[in-house]
Amino acid sequence: MGRKSTYLNSWFTIIALAIAVNFALARGVNAQKSDTSYLRTLKNKNAKTSYLKNGLHLALPPLKPAAVSNAKINLARPDDKLLSNVQVYPIPVTDVINVKYTLTRNAFVNVKVMDVLGNEVLTLVSQRVEFGDQSVSYNISNKLARGFYFLRVTVGNESVNKRIPVVL
Repeated sequence: MGRKSTYLNSWFTIIALAIAVNFALARGVNAQKSDTSYLRTLKNKNAKTSYLKNGLHLALPPLKPAAVSNAKINLARPDDKLLSNVQVYPIPVTDVINVKYTLTRNAFVNVKVMDVLGNEVLTLVSQRVEFGDQSVSYNISNKLARGFYFLRVTVGNESVNKRIPVVL
């Protein structure tokens, strides 16, 4: 008998709480036929603020008129690749090598030219770079002999190798 009354009391308590929350949330809102009719009336009103036109029920603070930010916003997840879209041009390389790549977050970048045996011949970049599209131009005249080389772009534990023929 005690268990049955506790069970009924808990259901009555849940229903009473649901009704109380419903009244608390509906306070200040005009009676409406359905949610869509309420949103339709909000859209049709000539409201002074834009948050009513968009159906937002929260008042957002006004923006300062002269505040301009040039900060980049990075939306990458930590498990995303750091390095992508590595391009080397012109192929074959004559006297200037151009490298383009994209970083998803700020990182330390190494761009090196290696010979066929894997020995480092030139270091084009070895510095911390901001995220976004990056490009490097490097004059290789009188620094590399004619032949095949590999360009290695290393960011964190990721690296991309590109084969480049050098014709002088």
